[in-house]
Amino acid sequence: MTESAIRPDNAALIASVASVQDALGAQNYICSSQIATAVYLAWHLGKPVLVEGPPGVGKTELAKTTARMLDLSLIRLQCYEGLDEAKALYEWKYGKQLLYIQVLKEQLGEILQGAVGLKASVARLHEFGDIFFSEEFLEPRPLLRALREEGGSVLLIDEVDKADQEFESLLLEILSDFQVSIPEIGTVKAGAQKPLVFLTSNNTREISDALKRRCLHLYIPFPEPKLEQEIIRARVPEITEELRRQLVAFVQELREMDLKKVPAISETIDWARTLLLLHSEALEADLIKDTLNVILKFQDDIDTVEAELYSITGRALNRR
Repeated sequence: MTESAIRPDNAALIASVASVQDALGAQNYICSSQIATAVYLAWHLGKPVLVEGPPGVGKTELAKTTARMLDLSLIRLQCYEGLDEAKALYEWKYGKQLLYIQVLKEQLGEILQGAVGLKASVARLHEFGDIFFSEEFLEPRPLLRALREEGGSVLLIDEVDKADQEFESLLLEILSDFQVSIPEIGTVKAGAQKPLVFLTSNNTREISDALKRRCLHLYIPFPEPKLEQEIIRARVPEITEELRRQLVAFVQELREMDLKKVPAISETIDWARTLLLLHSEALEADLIKDTLNVILKFQDDIDTVEAELYSITGRALNRR
């Protein structure tokens, strides 16, 4: 981002790593200095951020919170297998084109008036050839919309690892030069304020080196107990300090077990809200058993934890 492109009301928010961390915290996104550093560098260097890590650690939420923090529009592209240019970049308004073709057919006699012979008629029709592939018939999709957003935007390319490798090739020009080539129209470039781009990945497949070279890299792991308690304090402030400590300690114990899916931060937050709703003041084995389905998503995992519930609870209550 150039200094001239930074809006005055945003300048203080991204003046330093500490100010970014504080501004994200003000939006209830409690993060480490590494995360704040990545956002700070992404803004000032104008580079995309590839955010990797296990599901549920706040990768998508980072982009959404940054958009709120900077008061920028959030443009989200959810990736999936088979995602192509028409859904990600642009397509033509085929229905509108067909409607205009019908109008053209009705006016064909008037258009060809004075044209003698096939060659002259074809030449006359060619004068209208580019009308159907002009701006008027262009339907922008998330990538093109982000480039054209005059006031800047946050572009979230979510779960890029779910898309095909061919889709990564489509991203290379956009992420390196913030422009895209449309054969019928030409090159579309971002304005003075380029989009701030976040790509997220759950590491279901390896991302290509070419894509990684164009991005800053950020890995978000499961948080340490102290940070997770701060997150719960921000998201569920009504919960007591002792219960907050106990539930975070219990979740930390579960993450050390061999489970199909260990609880993510989002599940910890949901569990805190559940315990608050049940008017709980301390963890008890029976209460945990009744609410395990909030933090564990596989029955095999629930059965495994239930078999060791009392020992896990004991370790959690004594954990400091």
